[in-house]
Amino acid sequence: MNPDVTTLSDRQRVNWLVTIILALVHTGAVAALFLFNWRAFASAVLLVWIATGLGISLGYHRLHTHRSYKVPRLLEYFFAVCGTVTLEGGPIFWVAVHRIHHQKSDQPGDPHSPREGAWWSHMGWILFGEAKHNNTRLMAKYAPDLAKDRFYVWLNDYHWIPPVIVGLMLLVVGGLPMFLWGGCLRTVVGLHATWAVNSVTHLWGSRRFATRDDSRNNWWVALFTFGEGWHNNHHAHPSSARHGLAWYELDISWITIKFLKHLGIARSVRVARLSSPLAEREAA
Repeated sequence: MNPDVTTLSDRQRVNWLVTIILALVHTGAVAALFLFNWRAFASAVLLVWIATGLGISLGYHRLHTHRSYKVPRLLEYFFAVCGTVTLEGGPIFWVAVHRIHHQKSDQPGDPHSPREGAWWSHMGWILFGEAKHNNTRLMAKYAPDLAKDRFYVWLNDYHWIPPVIVGLMLLVVGGLPMFLWGGCLRTVVGLHATWAVNSVTHLWGSRRFATRDDSRNNWWVALFTFGEGWHNNHHAHPSSARHGLAWYELDISWITIKFLKHLGIARSVRVARLSSPLAEREAA
């Protein structure tokens, strides 16, 4: 494994801070089930879309990591702030880990390959070893484009601020039920959805393209992740803004990008066509 991210020996050393935080959030998610109300439920649904849909799928992944499209800088910043609300770290950390994953996918050096174990790829790599979330200088080696921007450096160092603010707002507006649903349960759903892309879509599903890794297309992961489950398509065409390449492959993030393009907000949208699997082109 790449020592800059984690090492196999790290499996013997629990990261207690991360483990305790995740344990508390999961406990809150279970508690939410006993304090249901429709306002709290609606807050969770809305925040799943904002944090995981806009923040991770549209932002951290397709925009910040792969630069598959462009939007005005303020909207790019907004997507990044949404990404921090998932508790998946700041933009420089997230982008660096994902770029390493593509460089070393299912090979030695991949931070979260199922070849090291399904549990390891899902969340074990998060719980063990030294956390790199705030090591901006180290992770900047893999995300130098973001590291040149002072806002992204600040957000990476203080990525915990937006989720704390959101949590406090939920508590003030809707009390404990809204905090547990919109804060804890929503976070747990978003985390496991993202982690499923690392684990499930490298274990189960179909393979349209003969990539050098084990990536697969998994329809039910795609439903929970706004289209990220079409993972074999993505690994074959990593810079494509469109992951669901066939008409029946629902890709909500791609639909959103098309809508933003129609409004003149998104531009330089890169798209891989199923009818021409070897060609990625910039949409007109």
